[in-house]
Amino acid sequence: MRHVKNPDFNSLAKRTVSGAVVAAVVVGSLFWSRYSFSALLAVIAGGALWEFYSIGERAGTKPQKYPGIIIGVLAVLSYGLIQPFSTQYGYYWKIAVLILAFVVFIIELYRNKENPLLNIAVTLMGLVYIAVPLGLFNYINFLTWGPYSRFYLLGFIVLIWANDVGAYLVGVAFGRRKLFERISPKKSWEGFFGGLLIACGTGVLIQWAMGKYFFNDISFSLYWVGLAIVVVISGVFGDLVESMLKRSVLLKDSGDVISGHGGFLDRFDALIFSVPFVYLYFLIFGFYN
Repeated sequence: MRHVKNPDFNSLAKRTVSGAVVAAVVVGSLFWSRYSFSALLAVIAGGALWEFYSIGERAGTKPQKYPGIIIGVLAVLSYGLIQPFSTQYGYYWKIAVLILAFVVFIIELYRNKENPLLNIAVTLMGLVYIAVPLGLFNYINFLTWGPYSRFYLLGFIVLIWANDVGAYLVGVAFGRRKLFERISPKKSWEGFFGGLLIACGTGVLIQWAMGKYFFNDISFSLYWVGLAIVVVISGVFGDLVESMLKRSVLLKDSGDVISGHGGFLDRFDALIFSVPFVYLYFLIFGFYN
């Protein structure tokens, strides 16, 4: 989520087209099946972990790139291919993935690299920062209406995109006051409140649509507006955290996989960071029904 002042038309067009393609792939995989969506999240996890560990390497550490990526991908898949904690088999699978994280310590014994403490820390940090949230993101499907439900997750994704688009457009048009200049000089308070307003408005529309078409209840509620506020605030912090990591090693983008958006972390930083807060919101307030 990057706010660019006075972008040229070609840059904006490239960003729009690539963003539309990403949106189509995400929504298409979500509605195709739990297997396609889990596979997509595994790809995102693998790509984001690769970029994160590359940032760690630029910072002078030697994270365990391939073991970290393998463990992270398995962790994400474990939440989508096996309905979490519903069967004894699913429970044992998650314990096995957890044990794999401790294998990182054993591997470091045989690597003979400098600063083993930092190497282990960065490897595990990538799993906590990326794999755990994406696993929880997958798990939200199984907290709602049945074995595989898509609509709460789709609403969450739409709120992320609404905030991103609103913050970008308002920030470009009216951005004056810096939000966090030391970390991200191009972000503005105007962009933040623009994204918040658009996301809350989108939350009202989601509330109405779900009430009308799924629950036969269109009574007024602030449930999705509250979720939008959680998404926006946590998403902005996620964006700033990723900017801080890149800035610490003099990187503009985490990668160049997505034209106009940068890498996996650049595109999904807000979503990844907001997942634990959204998950907690669902656990505390339940599901609107």
